[in-house]
Amino acid sequence: MPEWAMGAGFFCVTQTADELSIVCEEGRVPHGVRVEKDWVALKLEGPFPFAMTGVLTSFLQPLATAEIPIFAVATFDTDYVLMKRQKLEEAIKALRRAGHEMVGTAGPVA
Repeated sequence: MPEWAMGAGFFCVTQTADELSIVCEEGRVPHGVRVEKDWVALKLEGPFPFAMTGVLTSFLQPLATAEIPIFAVATFDTDYVLMKRQKLEEAIKALRRAGHEMVGTAGPVA
C-alpha cells in the first residue's frame, strides 16, 4: 500500500483480485495517480449493531430517490456515504425530508 494514502483522518484501502482501491483525503494523492476528485463523505453516527437491519437503506433510499450517486464505505462501527461535492446540498435536503439530521460538516476525499 502506498504510504501517501495513510495518515491521520479518513482513508480506506480495499484490495481484490482485480484492483487496489484507495479512498483518502484528496490532498494526499500525488500527481500522476489516477484519481476521481471532488467527493465528500457523510458519516452515519454509530456504532450500529451488526444485527440491526435497514440502517444504510434508510439513508440511501432518499438519495436514490433524488438520483444522487453514492459510494459507501463501512467500518466495524460506522458507515460512510460519499458523494460528489456538487450533490451535497441536494443530498442534505433529501436526507432532512426523510427525517435524518445533519451534525457537523462534510470533508473532501478522493
